[in-house]
Amino acid sequence: MNRLQERFIKNATPALIKKFNYTSVMEVPKLEKVVINLGVGDAISNPKALENAVSELTDIAGQKPVITKAKKSIANFKLREGMNIGCKVTLRGEKMYEFLDKLFNVSLPRVRDFRGVSNSAFDGRGNYTLGVKEQIIFPEISYEKVSRVRGMDIVIVTTAKTNDEAKALLSELGMPFAK
Repeated sequence: MNRLQERFIKNATPALIKKFNYTSVMEVPKLEKVVINLGVGDAISNPKALENAVSELTDIAGQKPVITKAKKSIANFKLREGMNIGCKVTLRGEKMYEFLDKLFNVSLPRVRDFRGVSNSAFDGRGNYTLGVKEQIIFPEISYEKVSRVRGMDIVIVTTAKTNDEAKALLSELGMPFAK
């Protein structure tokens, strides 16, 4: 079992039951999945850029990503419907816990001038979205091999009903929120 999973079962669950007065363990919000999305705008003119992004995301997530296609054509960006425009990966179970453990304890502290993640990035249904400006904060990415610094969106989907429950869950798991 992963460190983060153990922390969820031993520390977070009892703390959340106490804080929100749940009557059953099944009421405690859980992590459902983590979706990592990487938009590659320069994939229109340079198809090799998308291959690099896919390999980097595979290294970070430990799972092969799905290539996303454009939904609409936008003439100003020379973009046609159906063109490959990015990649995303959905992590569940063991891989999700491993990724979040690495994100909270290794990658986020490596961000320059890091003071904690925003408290207001919840969507009202207990999900949290985090934007990362550069992929080089992850230990798997070698700085020399990076052709272009790319940002990514990380969406943490929980079973929490409210933002307060989701925030309590994520902070119990060790997410570094800004003070």
